[in-house]
Amino acid sequence: MAFDGREPIFLQIADQIRTQVLSGALREEEQVMSTTQYATAYRINPATAAKAFAELVEEGTLYKRRGVGMFVAPGARERLVAARRERFFTDVVDPVAEQARLLGIPLDDVVARLREQAHGEGEAR
Repeated sequence: MAFDGREPIFLQIADQIRTQVLSGALREEEQVMSTTQYATAYRINPATAAKAFAELVEEGTLYKRRGVGMFVAPGARERLVAARRERFFTDVVDPVAEQARLLGIPLDDVVARLREQAHGEGEAR
C-alpha cells in the first residue's frame, strides 16, 4: 500500500482494513497483522499503526486477544456495510439528486443512467 498524503496514514490504514473486511479478504475472527508487522511492511512508525488499530477497536471492527493479537470482530462486516450504506446516500446520492434538481434533469434520466452503469452499458460515453 502506498500512502498518498491526503489523509493521515493511520486513517489510511484503518480504511484499508475496513475495505478488507467489507470485501471478505478479512473474515470474522481472522487475525490481522500486528502493529509491528504493519510498521515493518509499510515502513511506518509502530505508533501510527497502533493508532489505526485503536480506532478500529473503538468502533468495533477489531478486538484484541491479550497476548495473541488483533482479530476481526464478530458482526464487523455487517456494521461496516450499514455505516457505509448510510454514508453512500448522504455523501453520494443526496448531492446527485440536488444537482439533478438544479439542472432540471428528470429523476427518470438519473435512474436510467444508474441502470446503464450498473450493467456496464455506459462506459463509452
